[in-house]
Formats: sequence, structure tokens, C-alpha cells
Amino acid sequence: MPTCLAAVLSALLLLAHAGDATATTAPDTGTDPSMVVDKYIQHFVVDTDGSYRLTVDNIKTIVLQRALQAHSQYYISYNTSLDEISEVEAYTVKPDGRRIPVPPEQVKDQQEPASGDAPMFQDTRLKIVVFSDVAVGDKVAVHYVLQRKTALFPGHFEDLSSSQFYSSKQFHLIYDMPASMLLYADAAGFVPVPASSAPGRQVYQWQYVNGPNRRIESESVSYLDYGKRLAVSTFPNYAAFARAYHARAQVQAAASPAIGALAQEVTAGLDTPRAKALALSEWVRRNIRYVAVYTGAGGVVPHAAATVLGNRYGDCKDHAILLEALLAAAGIDSSAALINSGNAYRLPDAPTLGIFNHVITYIPALDLYLDSTSDAVAAGYLPPAALGKPVLLAKTGKLAQTPSMQAEMNRTLARFEVGKNGRGSFRVVRTAGGAIAEPYRQAVRDTAPAERDLFVERTLHALGQHGDGKFDAGLLDGAGDEYRMGFAGVSDNFADLPGPTGVATSFNFWGGVSESFASMAQEKTRTQDFMCPGIDAADETAIAFAPGIRIMALPKALALGDAGLSYQASYARQANTVLVRRSVRFRHAGMICTPADYVRMRPLLERMMRDLKSQIIVKAG
Repeated sequence: MPTCLAAVLSALLLLAHAGDATATTAPDTGTDPSMVVDKYIQHFVVDTDGSYRLTVDNIKTIVLQRALQAHSQYYISYNTSLDEISEVEAYTVKPDGRRIPVPPEQVKDQQEPASGDAPMFQDTRLKIVVFSDVAVGDKVAVHYVLQRKTALFPGHFEDLSSSQFYSSKQFHLIYDMPASMLLYADAAGFVPVPASSAPGRQVYQWQYVNGPNRRIESESVSYLDYGKRLAVSTFPNYAAFARAYHARAQVQAAASPAIGALAQEVTAGLDTPRAKALALSEWVRRNIRYVAVYTGAGGVVPHAAATVLGNRYGDCKDHAILLEALLAAAGIDSSAALINSGNAYRLPDAPTLGIFNHVITYIPALDLYLDSTSDAVAAGYLPPAALGKPVLLAKTGKLAQTPSMQAEMNRTLARFEVGKNGRGSFRVVRTAGGAIAEPYRQAVRDTAPAERDLFVERTLHALGQHGDGKFDAGLLDGAGDEYRMGFAGVSDNFADLPGPTGVATSFNFWGGVSESFASMAQEKTRTQDFMCPGIDAADETAIAFAPGIRIMALPKALALGDAGLSYQASYARQANTVLVRRSVRFRHAGMICTPADYVRMRPLLERMMRDLKSQIIVKAG
């Protein structure tokens, strides 16, 4: 799903970390020994209008060979409308003390890749420093200054920093503020350090507490939720932050005759506010292309709604402002809602744009959230990453939360005909309902017909079989809360016959029962909160064996239930056919489960996984 403020976050708010962005590519197995941070200092000198001068000094030692690729270059992201980069100095230091400067021609400037097809409207650029003659044991050092000419929010400053998974000998964050601008902070893993201040100034300084890091676990919440991070802000609360955002965005929501006419056309014949709201959101979703357009005030101010309509593209703020104008023209009040579209579920006490990387729409009268940027999620539903999230309503300044659950279901019907030679023909029908109907439909729409023809062959290959077949895409031009597709074909090695053999009872056909909880069960133990969305999946599989194949044994039925998780599996013989039925449902109070929840769930998950590996024992000949 598009994350329209993500580039703003990385390019404008975490510039000091841009040079080490590649560090996150290292395996998340605790503190990475391949590189050591010898010195990392980011020093902001902020003016009363919110502009600032940022000085960054970074020195690190390459310890292992695998760190060379990631750290032999340094990236500085900046916005040409807001920033100026100067005083770039970089060099390599060899173990014998020799210093090899980076020549000017090895400091390259290029446009940062943009999503969508309007790169000429993106002001974000990268300055890439390519170090010379780097080898294991060397140090690489960079110094630069970024001058922010215009504040994202006039008269305010905010920043969000987090640790890297490397040993750090010196890691300081310094904020030299006007005495009139009080800086609020939320720190974890950073401790305040006393600093002297000039008259009329107040210097705030924090030092990173070096120490081991916990490996990031599968499906865990964001490291910002529980790890070492520092949020600083001159906004005293989120209401003030919302006012600053809304003040810059509201003027762009003015309606035009074209917007009014479109709202009337789209809602013609609809007699309820909800039906009108869904129709307008769906029109924006289907007709306004998502394009990351980071221009002007650093990507925090949307373009005028009339401009977005005329261009037929825009980022999330642009989508939200056009939808707000269309809703207003239809007599429906709405507000932009700032949200994190990743896996962060906690807002720091100090309000910062760093935690908000997406904007959606909220309709108070209907208590309805809409995300018109999500091309794979129909109006009335939210992308999974937007469920159970705190949101900041720009118009009122209130904090709220999106729904934790929404209707969705997966159903699979499959029939296999198994011959005495082990060859099997099959037919599968997949039905996706509720929130996941449109994502499945869109995924198939986005797949070229030639690729669809290979679907059956690749699915069999993933199951350890070989064969081919035909894919039935269903009604791709349809809409609504149900999507059905199917495929049929032949597997040349479905069963290892003749002779006694085991035949699988579970087949992972894109969203079936086994896939539904596979990611949840990847960890043996958990120490971090993790995402645990609702599940409603059921499979029914009939395996018909040819005459001459004897069914020797069936798995035992299984019924489990605890910790919001229920699972049923049954195996019934009807003549020479085995009917396998499985279902799994999971419901939790929110989108987040705790390690204690996992302690209760894990035994059930292990028994479910064993059942999914169970076999029917047959014999031929």
C-alpha cells in the first residue's frame, strides 16, 4: 500500500540517519558485530521560525567483510525546496593512520527514486558519498551540514531518532534551541547529558546508552514501540500538532464547480450518507493515481483539491484533500486522519511527524475511516496495516483509534481424483470475502494473463509436485464483498504409488488455513508484542482414490480452543473418498498480542501445524 509520508519521514526528519539507512539491511539478530560506530553526532541549531542548521559527524569501523557493501557509501537525503547541503567532507582512514580523502567527483547528486510516474514533481534528492579504497579494518568518516531554510511547521521543530543495531562508542543528539522554544522529549535508551547554553539559548543533549539489542521477532510491532528512541518536539501536545497540520491543509480543500458537479454525479440515486461516502471514496480510489509528489513545503501540505482532480494523481494527502472536498460538496463533514501505515502502534509522548507517515479520511457522523489511496482495498474497509492504530484527527486535534477488526473470510473447496499410478487431477475454487475480496481481485487484475497461465504449474512446484493446468480468474471487473477464482489441472506425482504411501491432507492454495496463521507461528518464544489480526478461514478437500487403492488409515479429528483461537479438523471416509474439513478462527481484543498471549497460543499452534502435516495412508496393488 502506498505510504505517502514515508519519503518525507526519511528525507526530512531522519536526515541524520540517512547515511546509515543501509544498516537496517543487516540480519536482525541482536547487535551486529560487522561494524562499530566510533562517533555519531547530530547537532541541530534551531531558529525561532523553525528553520535550522544540522551538522552531522559520523565515523565507523568496518569489522567484517559483509559490512563493506553497505558502508562503503553514505547517503544524504534532502529536499531542494527546503534544504541546502554544504561542507561535505569524507575520507577513509587505514589501520596505519593514512587518510584517503573522497574527491569531489565521488560525491554524486541524484534524484531519489519516486513512486508513480511524475518524478519531475519530486524535490527529494540524494547526495551519495562513495568512499575510496575501503577494506576490512578501515574507518570511514563523513561530515556535512544541512541548512533547513523553511520549517515544515512554521515556528516549530520536531525530530525522531532511533538506535542502530551496532555497537556505538559515541552517539550524541544535540538540540540548540532558542530559550523561548521549550523542547519536549520522550526518551528510551537515551539519557540526558548536561550542556552549557549561550545567552538566549537552551541546549538539550542526549547520549545513547550502548548495550545489546534484542533480535526483532517475526511480525513484531515497530522497534519504535519498544526499542531505544528519542522523540523531541516543541509541540506541547497532539492537539497543537494537529492544529499546525490542519492550518496548512484546510485552505487546499476548497471546492470548485468541477468538484461539485462530480460529487453530484457520483452520488446520484444514493439516499444515505454512508452510501454516498463509499461511492465518493471508491471513485477517488479508482480514478486518482497514487504518485509520491514531495514538493513545496516538504510534503506536509497537500495540493489544492481542484488541482488534484485536474491532474488525476497525487499522494495520500492529495487523495485525502480531494475526498474531503467531494464529501463536503455532498454535505458530509470529514477530517484528515494522520496515521502510521507500518507496524508502529504507539505514539511517543512528544508529538512528531516521524511517527505519522500516512493520511486517511475520517467521517465523524458515520464513525467511518476511508483510505482512498489503497488501490487493493475497497471503500468501507481498511488495509490491514491501518487496523487498530492510533490516529490524530486534524480537524479536531483529538486522538482516536481505527477499528481493530473488519469482516473477512477465506474459503477453499478442492477435489482430487487419484489414479493407481499416483497421478492426480484436481479442481480448486477459492472464495475471498469481506475486506480481502478486493485485494485478491486486484492481485489477479495486476497479473498479466501469461503469468496467470503459469499459476497452476508454480503452485504445484511449491507443493513439491509437477504438472500443469488452467487458471480461472473469475469476474475481475466486478466489485462487492466476494471474489471467486479457481484452477484445475493435473499433478503427475500427486501420490507415491504403487505400494503403501502417505497422501498429504493439506495444500496451501494462496490463503488457505495453513497460510492464515503461518506467520504467527514462526517464533518459538516471543519477548515483543506482535501483530495478530483476525482470521476466518476454512478448507474442504475431497480426495477420491481410484478402485484398487485401499485407504488404510486416517488422521484423528482435532478440536482446539483457547486464547481466542479455535481450530477444527475432521476426516471422514465416504466409499473410496476421504473428505477433509478444516477451519480456523482467531479473534483478539485488538491487533496486538503480548508475549503472555503467545504462551497460551503456542501449544495450540504447534498441534495445528502437526495436524496440517498429517497424512492419509493408502496402498495400491
